[in-house]
Amino acid sequence: MGDADIIPIGTRGRPGRGGGGRRPSASSRDLAGPRAGGREATGDADEPGTPAGPDSADVPGAAGRPGTAPTAPTAPAGATGAETPDAGTSGERPPQPAEEHPTRPAATTRDRGPLAGVPVGDWLQAFQTAATELFGEDAERQLARFLAFLRRRVTGDYEVDEFGFDAELTERFLIAALRPIAEKWFRVEVRGIENVPAEGGALVVSNHSGTVPVDGLMTLVAVHDHAGRFLRPLGADLVFRLPIVSSMARKSGTTLACNADAERLLRGGELVGVWPEGFKGIGKPFSERYKLQRFGRGGFVAAAIRTGVPIVPLSVVGAEEIYPLVGNVPSLARLLGLPYLPITPTFPLLGPLGLVPLPSKWVMEFGEPVRTDELDAGAADDPMLVFDVTDQVRETIQSSLYRLLIDRGGAFG
Repeated sequence: MGDADIIPIGTRGRPGRGGGGRRPSASSRDLAGPRAGGREATGDADEPGTPAGPDSADVPGAAGRPGTAPTAPTAPAGATGAETPDAGTSGERPPQPAEEHPTRPAATTRDRGPLAGVPVGDWLQAFQTAATELFGEDAERQLARFLAFLRRRVTGDYEVDEFGFDAELTERFLIAALRPIAEKWFRVEVRGIENVPAEGGALVVSNHSGTVPVDGLMTLVAVHDHAGRFLRPLGADLVFRLPIVSSMARKSGTTLACNADAERLLRGGELVGVWPEGFKGIGKPFSERYKLQRFGRGGFVAAAIRTGVPIVPLSVVGAEEIYPLVGNVPSLARLLGLPYLPITPTFPLLGPLGLVPLPSKWVMEFGEPVRTDELDAGAADDPMLVFDVTDQVRETIQSSLYRLLIDRGGAFG
């Protein structure tokens, strides 16, 4: 037992640690290197046979100067024959001049601040470089356009039409925000865009579905990006009773669904969008998907006949699957003033996460226009003629939906 190593408690079986001495071990001092003044600490106070160097507290004149090494004694004047130890034989480094190892003052809290000592120009250069890396070489021009846009918003130097439509805000904000959703999430495929007139008034008539009217927003993006025009939707009165939605709807070009406003827009050469199924279309159960509801009394057809503009049927496949409607709470919906309160497989079971639409594959097809300029001016007052044209548009959209469902294949493929 005499030759056995004694391992201190708490060292996990590794000798040489936790010795309890006031000074660091020899291994620690070797890692720290020589002290200032060229004197190297080679001994441990707790190691037998090794002389311990004096602490700074034991050196006269070192009190009150923490971290200051004791000054080495200078050789007496005239002692020129003193031998200098050879660094190559003794292993000790020769003394270095004091000016080569200046004492750095301790850093304060202000010096450690993230913005301390960095010029403003350097920060601006860093942000400019980062913007170039993210947005390319055109980042500076895009930033200038964005700042100009903000300046116009703040100063009120922008234009809206008589209906409150803000073209710049719609293009720079709403459509720009919806475009990644249309391209990456729903992967919208647009067909028959050549049937949309490049100029002049026209009426786009589409099926309506999806529990939430997302199909109207995606139609805005499709018409703008592929036809180069703004679509002016006709919205229900509920849209204009909601606090924030009403203001955003006005600025994005939505107008109350009435014949007077529709005719004013069409005569002004606007591209107007209408969804005749209304809430019956977007609120129908998932079991009745892609089955068109009644198209109302044909008011949109009468407006198109009076203004002599073509009617462009639009068939949208994919919106039915984003929020599959499996239930409804009519009593609570009436209490809240809503046409229906939907229950889907994800809402309200998953809470706010259930509001995320499912990534179904969308196909939009603009059909061949139905001309109305060949009809007499009084044809809009003939209910049978209006009904026939309405039924023609409805049957065109319904047959296109069945065909597009076969072409698309799986809903999430």
